[in-house]
Amino acid sequence: MGNLMKDKVGIVTAAGSGLGRASALAFAEEGAKVVVSDINEDAGNETVQQIVDAGGEAIFLRCNVAEEQDVKELVEQTVAHYGRLDWAHNNAGIGAPSMPIAETKTADWDRCIQITQSSLYYSLKHQIPAMLASGGGAIVNTASTSGLIGSENLATYSAAKWAVNGLTKSVALEYAKKGIRVNSICPGMTLTPAVEAWAKEVPDQAKYVENDIPLGRMGRPEEQAQAALWLCSDKSSYITGVNLAVDGGQTAK
Repeated sequence: MGNLMKDKVGIVTAAGSGLGRASALAFAEEGAKVVVSDINEDAGNETVQQIVDAGGEAIFLRCNVAEEQDVKELVEQTVAHYGRLDWAHNNAGIGAPSMPIAETKTADWDRCIQITQSSLYYSLKHQIPAMLASGGGAIVNTASTSGLIGSENLATYSAAKWAVNGLTKSVALEYAKKGIRVNSICPGMTLTPAVEAWAKEVPDQAKYVENDIPLGRMGRPEEQAQAALWLCSDKSSYITGVNLAVDGGQTAK
């Protein structure tokens, strides 16, 4: 176990699988006390068990991030259990069907915006007072390279992720002098369970995507987690308001 985040208390949303689980494990490995949050109780408790088995400390709190009251209670229960809140990785978000905007369904737009964008508003709104009471903190939001560049046939998803990056910059400015840093990571194509399933279904398409990435491969959830960990740690103490591309060089093109 490392000491980079020793005894610091934080929350990871959507921590039941993929990037969120990798993040929770990474923070715990560096000594953090991790509140694992997810809408899926079984998946969230499995993440907690993995942390405990590895010698770390974690609890599970169920939260539907699309409901503000759930998010408020998540923060309150975290503080009630551990006495403080030092960091957060706001990782929850969903995609939307890939198609031109004129063919999209408003219900898909509403759902994506609520879970990806509005949930972040709720999280920041309630996490920041708790961090101020704890003397400051650091927040990392999961955006996407689709929040840095245009993404054909992904207008809904792109709009939500641009909002994540915009919120990150604005809130970073609001609280920079109050001891709270706010950054985002912008993952490129990453081998989450959903992407792995897609790659098996359309291997030729997946290979084309890989070949288009300057580093020649897709990212791993653990690599995204390390970026979030670093941005929440004191190692990045002079960094705030940054939308960090973790994409194998894709957006450099």
